[in-house]
Amino acid sequence: CYNQEQKGWHKAMTEYSKEQLNQLNKDELIQLVLSRQTEMLQMDRNIQLILEQLADSKRHRFGRSTEKLEMDQQISFQEIDGTIVFFNEAEAIVDEEAAQDEKTAKTKVPRPRGKRERDLKDLPVEIIEHTMPEEQLVELFGENGWKRLPDEISRRYRFVPAEIKVEEHHIAVYSGKKDDKIIRADHPQPLLKGSLVSESLEAAILNAKYVNALPFYRQEREFERYGVHISRQDMANWTIQCAERYLAIMYDYLHSKLYTFSVLQADETTVFVNKDGRPAGSKSYMWLYRTVESVQKEQILLYEYQKTRNSNHPRTFLKSFHGICITDGYQVYHTLEQEREDLQIAGCWAHVRRRYDEALKALPKEKRNQSTAHRGLVMIQAIYRNEKPLKELSAEERRERRQLSVKPLVEAYFTWVHATIGQVMPKSKLWEGLNYSINQERYLKVFLENGNVPIDNNASERSIRSFCIGRKNFVMIDTLHGAAASAIIYSIAETAKANGLKPYEYFELLLTEIPKHLDDDDLNFCEKLLPWSKDLPEKCRKKQ
Repeated sequence: CYNQEQKGWHKAMTEYSKEQLNQLNKDELIQLVLSRQTEMLQMDRNIQLILEQLADSKRHRFGRSTEKLEMDQQISFQEIDGTIVFFNEAEAIVDEEAAQDEKTAKTKVPRPRGKRERDLKDLPVEIIEHTMPEEQLVELFGENGWKRLPDEISRRYRFVPAEIKVEEHHIAVYSGKKDDKIIRADHPQPLLKGSLVSESLEAAILNAKYVNALPFYRQEREFERYGVHISRQDMANWTIQCAERYLAIMYDYLHSKLYTFSVLQADETTVFVNKDGRPAGSKSYMWLYRTVESVQKEQILLYEYQKTRNSNHPRTFLKSFHGICITDGYQVYHTLEQEREDLQIAGCWAHVRRRYDEALKALPKEKRNQSTAHRGLVMIQAIYRNEKPLKELSAEERRERRQLSVKPLVEAYFTWVHATIGQVMPKSKLWEGLNYSINQERYLKVFLENGNVPIDNNASERSIRSFCIGRKNFVMIDTLHGAAASAIIYSIAETAKANGLKPYEYFELLLTEIPKHLDDDDLNFCEKLLPWSKDLPEKCRKKQ
């Protein structure tokens, strides 16, 4: 039995002959036309959504990933009689700074002097003399007919391939003549008992895989070219054991240090683990927590492997953290904020911008500059443009300037969003961007009230990109132990890089020093091994 709406739909979907239409009365014809009209509008919306999805899919597959907005003129805002309005900056304002910027843009940037000397100054130099024999000089100039001028000097890099040697430790053993007492000379304990791996070799393996994204099977082939057989299985076992026994100690110490910061950033990405007790192809996650680049020099980046994207993972990891955490809008973090009074979540404006960028690029090129998505991007660009000069200010100065120059733009943007969303086709890319802004409005305004909070979460995304590059090369991690070890090692590597250290030298240092303190009652020795410690050997630091 059909209700009235179903009957109308049935009529609208039926194909009528001319005779059947002639038999319908006026009301039936009106209902039929209205039903057809509704159906056509819905079909048109569906076609637009499909075309938009197709264009977005093609862009992801073949297009550039840049989110740069190309435009001739910028839109800014101005307050007139208490109302925020748009104005065309190119036509409405001409100041000395803009004129100077235009002049600078047209001037060819000179090549910096002394760059080559700076590049070479810290490298060892091998001087190779090229002289002429005295007999040849006599033949050319005559006896005592020449004098030597200052040498012409040309420089070039020379690459010295890696060299693998065998360390053979001969340990002196002494026995008493009057008793059976035996004493051995002091000697370093092996990194892994019964194994050929050394601190320098394991550091090289870690650096190759977790910094340069070179999987074990490629390293195996490279070692074979040097005449050394080190299997990928051995490398995997060594890596997991060193991570669990030694590097995990520094990881836990850095985790405790993370709680001393007041602002953090968080992100996560997928990873596949081959043997985790679930069906093949099940997604796991690598979570990232890091400090804010602009707040302090000391940087900490910690990865954590988990099977799921459940809220229990950040709840446990951040249990002793008190402050603000910048995220991408994932609901899990908002749930944590509701549970705790000492945790506040801030949003990411880059994610807002990205949604408009996707909506814009799904449109034909000729329609982009006049589109609503373009207007949204321009407004966000104006916010970023006013935020950029505040980077070098103190936190308090940045907050004050944001209140004056950035907050009015943010308020104008959200006024526009609320007024616009009702005019946009639901479920479209543009609607998703507007709806995301409305849902995240409270979190996107947090940065206005705290100068230590960045406008976006881009630093986390850049940090997690290193893992994504490695993931692309090794595709999946084999075991749960391997996944957990990878999280520890990536954390050490990325933290070292963020603090201006050379990862290989830092890995070697940790693998040399931590085994000496396994019997210590506390972790105080880790203080001298922190990436920003003044006690680190100079060789660990990257030359500036």
